[in-house]
Amino acid sequence: MPEQELSKKKSQKKLQNKGLQEYGRYSGIVFQMAGIILVTVWGGVKLDKLTGWHTPVFTIVLSLLGVTAAIYTAIKEFIK
Repeated sequence: MPEQELSKKKSQKKLQNKGLQEYGRYSGIVFQMAGIILVTVWGGVKLDKLTGWHTPVFTIVLSLLGVTAAIYTAIKEFIK
């Protein structure tokens, strides 16, 4: 009997650990996506200020590229 209870506790602990590992993995992906998008938008803003254009061309283009890169990175991580 004690062996069965010990076995149940171990399996419950493995399930809890698996949930924490998945949580950590997905939250890491979120931070990575946010970082990519923030860096590309910041770069676009800086380039627009350097050029002095009235239309934020670099901000728009780099933000779209950043979102695309973030989605690509997330999909690549999800496939693993």
